[in-house]
Amino acid sequence: MLKPCIFLVSALLASPLAEAQVFQREWGDFDLKLGTTPSRSMAHGLVQPTSPGSNSFHGGLDLSHASGLYFGQFSPSMGLSPASKLEVDSYLGFKRPFDQTLGYELGMIQYSYPKLSPLDSQAFYGGLTVLGNRFGVSLGNDPDRRDSTLFADLGGTQPFGIGLSMQYTTHQLGSPVSVEDGSIRSFSDWSVKFSRPWQGIDLDLIYSDSSLSGSNCSAYSGHNSQCDGLLTLKAERSFY
Repeated sequence: MLKPCIFLVSALLASPLAEAQVFQREWGDFDLKLGTTPSRSMAHGLVQPTSPGSNSFHGGLDLSHASGLYFGQFSPSMGLSPASKLEVDSYLGFKRPFDQTLGYELGMIQYSYPKLSPLDSQAFYGGLTVLGNRFGVSLGNDPDRRDSTLFADLGGTQPFGIGLSMQYTTHQLGSPVSVEDGSIRSFSDWSVKFSRPWQGIDLDLIYSDSSLSGSNCSAYSGHNSQCDGLLTLKAERSFY
């Protein structure tokens, strides 16, 4: 599947109209999407193809069937410049609702670097939707670490119109990292986000932290932008 998919990605990138667009059409029993941004996030956004860099060529495709089966590839970087490396993210999954109040999703994604094959990694994920509330889990298997993440988005229950989502991850390192007090082989991090729309603006208040602190933060390589506790206020507005 790799070679034809890379061909389709390359064909998209050759088009001058490919800038930030998604082309969609029916292909037999499948719905085909071809675009320069990821057209899908798996397990409710817990696992998704790597976000493209601003200075790289990128693109991908997504095929989905009415049965709930989907698969696709996304290349966040085509490796056309010396500063970038070729990356191809391939995924396969199944997503289907039981009824209007309950649904589930299962799948896996492989992050491949054809020119740096030892760096290939995988993530297995699952998601469950209950009365509008979303729960997800992912298990990441990298060459030098293991990451296990739990995610909850209580969007179905919003007192005063405020949304709440939480994420907790444990990181198990393949090799211990030396710090002043010894070495660190594992750590965890977490985040809590409160969201509320206001006057067309999406407001997010996010608190993140980890099990590391002080000089031990030199070993931190988790999801958060900072090892120590951080409170962030973010405002975002879409113009189109």
